[in-house]
Amino acid sequence: MKNDLPERLLKFAVDVILYLRSVKNTIETMDMKRQLVKSSTSSGANYEESQGSPTRPDAKTKIGISLKEMRESNYFLRIFNNLKCGDVKQCEYLVKESSELKLILASILNKI
Repeated sequence: MKNDLPERLLKFAVDVILYLRSVKNTIETMDMKRQLVKSSTSSGANYEESQGSPTRPDAKTKIGISLKEMRESNYFLRIFNNLKCGDVKQCEYLVKESSELKLILASILNKI
């Protein structure tokens, strides 16, 4: 499963961006949309960086950041889900996917 993790993180980021296109821009959603784009793309980017880390501590730090960003993504997605914003089915899928990705990243972090 670890081998497809970079692709899964990339797909998650793209899916989040596509989902957010279905969410109306309002005062309440605009900042959250911006933050969600940042955190969802940052999670995958930091995981990718960890794969080229010269030391274990550096890899652990990058994976830790990736997990932190995925937690943030999950939080914002749960807000959108509770508010029933945009494509509700897609949001439900993204909440589930971000929860699974959090567990995978936490497991990798604990093994380092």
